[in-house]
Amino acid sequence: MATPELSSLIQKLIERESLPDTYADTVRKVILPLAQHIQSLRQERHRPVLIGINGAQGTGKSTLTLFLRELLSVLYRVPTASFSIDDLYLTRAEREQLASERHPLLITRGVPGTHDLALGRQLLERLTSATADTETLIPAFDKARDDRAPEKDWPVFRGRAEVVLMEGWCVGALPEDIESLELPVNALEQQEDADGTWRGYVNHCLKTGYREFFAQIDCLIMLKAPSMESVLEWRTLQEHKLKAKKSVAPEQGNSEDQSPARLMSDDQIVRFIMHYERVTRACLAELPSKVDALIHVDEGHHFSEPMIRQRF
Repeated sequence: MATPELSSLIQKLIERESLPDTYADTVRKVILPLAQHIQSLRQERHRPVLIGINGAQGTGKSTLTLFLRELLSVLYRVPTASFSIDDLYLTRAEREQLASERHPLLITRGVPGTHDLALGRQLLERLTSATADTETLIPAFDKARDDRAPEKDWPVFRGRAEVVLMEGWCVGALPEDIESLELPVNALEQQEDADGTWRGYVNHCLKTGYREFFAQIDCLIMLKAPSMESVLEWRTLQEHKLKAKKSVAPEQGNSEDQSPARLMSDDQIVRFIMHYERVTRACLAELPSKVDALIHVDEGHHFSEPMIRQRF
């Protein structure tokens, strides 16, 4: 299927995202088969479909999502919208209130319980029930400012989406057994959540609202990182790139002291990742046998060919 149109599209995206030319092989061996699978799924279901993309921080979810969206939109002429679950984070003020009422660690964005699921459900409903002339605002979160971006800066999707791509590190995450919550997995849990209140709340959210939200997913794709060590390395690299993009030096203070334009130091990233570690480890252990498409990501960020399960 290496048509001139496809080759041109791939090359334009590679140049736009400053990716190596070798990424074209990844597109053809990994991403194109996924796009074909999603198109077949949409045709089988005869309705808009929601595709979940799970992967630990730094695995390449955003790039994968971008290429899938463009391939489906341009190559297959299928109206495709995309968003990150990160863009559904509660505002800073809402998390401050949550931290005051539930547990101080909930000030930090990321874990289940810190997203606005009502906003997510509203977004999905609008995207999939829109008319040709409808304009749907896609929420955006400014991580450098640690707050939701002003609505005037949200991207706009026009028309009805036949495919919606939702990517995020905890998309499709499952709750743990109560017994698994007893032992802390890192220093953060041991020192700042000794009685398990915070991790218990996160797990409760996964059992309830998030389970219902993720139940809407028609196909779950996983980018499986090789280890938590790689996740930390990749997340640190992401922050370095964000610093270069924003040209702003990190402020002093702890990782919750996230004032406007605040970026994290390497030590702060280590602490930040500890918030994600429990759910990330559970995803790495539990999801590979349950997802609809599994892609292994090695230490060098190379993707394996997708293992796709036909379930429709």
